Amino acid sequence: MYWYKPRLKIVIALIGGIMLTICGSACKSDVKERGALKYFDLKGYFKNDSIRLTKENRMVFKTVTHNGVSQSKTVHIPDWGLELDLFKEADINKPAWKDSYTVIDEDSVLIYQAKYPKQMKVNEIIIKKDKGKVKWILIYSKTPENRWIGLKIPPLYITTEKLSYFPDSLYLIVKSQWVRFIGANVYRIEGVIKK
Repeated sequence: MYWYKPRLKIVIALIGGIMLTICGSACKSDVKERGALKYFDLKGYFKNDSIRLTKENRMVFKTVTHNGVSQSKTVHIPDWGLELDLFKEADINKPAWKDSYTVIDEDSVLIYQAKYPKQMKVNEIIIKKDKGKVKWILIYSKTPENRWIGLKIPPLYITTEKLSYFPDSLYLIVKSQWVRFIGANVYRIEGVIKK
C-alpha cells in the first residue's frame, strides 16, 4: 500500500485545481456583469484622471490642516491614484447597492442621493457636467450607524467626509472623526493644481 499516499496527494491536487477553475470562472462572470454600470463610473473617472495628471506632471500647492494647525508647500504628486483614492472609494456601483440611490438628472447636474442615508456610507454625489465633460464633483459621506443594537447609547465613532474635485484646478478633502473616549479630529487637505 506504499503507492496509495502519493496518489492520494495527486487526486487532492487535481480536485483542488478543478475547484479553483470553477471558482475562477464564476468570478469572471461576476466581473462581466459589472460591465453595465447603473450610476456614474466614479472609480473609472478618477482612475483615468489620475493617469492624465501623472502624465502632465504638474506641481500642486498643498495645504494640510489637522485640528486648526496648517502646513503648506508646493509638492510634486508622484502617485495621483493614491492621492485621489478617497474619491475612488466613494464609487456606488456595487451590485448590492443598485437600487439604493435616487437619481436626479437636470440642467447638466447629476445628483445621487442615498435612499437610506443611515445605512449607506456615501450619502450624496453631485456631478456638474458641461457638454459631457465633468466640471466638478462633490461627494458627501458619513459612516453608517454603528450603535449597539437595542441599546440607547451613543455610537462608537462618527466619520464624515466632504470631497470636492475640480479637474485641472483643485481638490479638497474635509474629514472629521469623532471617537468615543478619544474625542474629535478634523483633517483638511487642499491641493491647488498649478497650470
